Amino acid sequence: MNIPRISLILAAILSLLVALSSYRFLALGLPLTYPKLLGQIEAQRLAFVLHISIAPVALAIGAVQFFPALRRNHKALHRWLGRVYGAAILVSGSTGLIVALNAAGGISAQAGFAALAVLWVLVTANAVRLAMQRKIGKHRRWMTYSYALTFAGVTLRLYLLGFMAAGFSYTEATAYLAWMCWIPNLAFAYWWLNRGKAA
Repeated sequence: MNIPRISLILAAILSLLVALSSYRFLALGLPLTYPKLLGQIEAQRLAFVLHISIAPVALAIGAVQFFPALRRNHKALHRWLGRVYGAAILVSGSTGLIVALNAAGGISAQAGFAALAVLWVLVTANAVRLAMQRKIGKHRRWMTYSYALTFAGVTLRLYLLGFMAAGFSYTEATAYLAWMCWIPNLAFAYWWLNRGKAA
């Protein structure tokens, strides 16, 4: 894949920051952390808490899995982290689908977040399957797509800042963010993995 080291470091820093900040609800409580989602939280409290608790685990682990030194020098650790990453996505993707079906922002937001949740689980499951079959090259490609979807947790927050600056409410913004947070990520991953093939 030959991802530039500076890009890996930047992605890892952003991922770890978002992952750590996601646990602020442990100190502040859900009402203060998510004041605009109280209705949704009350309707799906268990799924919501599981999603926001487990998804940051996948985000943090995935952030370090792409460093070549880890894969090369700590293969057993890489495999165990991969198992935890896959399990975290199974849980957070499944609960994310439940949460998505009542997302603020109407049908567009619900459909966008639901599509993300389903693809997240399916793409990661395929990456794990390829690893178990020792098809390492294909495994790495599919894991790149998986982390592009995981990284939606970062891009959503970055885009949200722009929407807020433009005067959008959270509910208004989610109709767009539900798609914007992951489709460009996948498109970039596809371009990166296939760059130069047509030359």
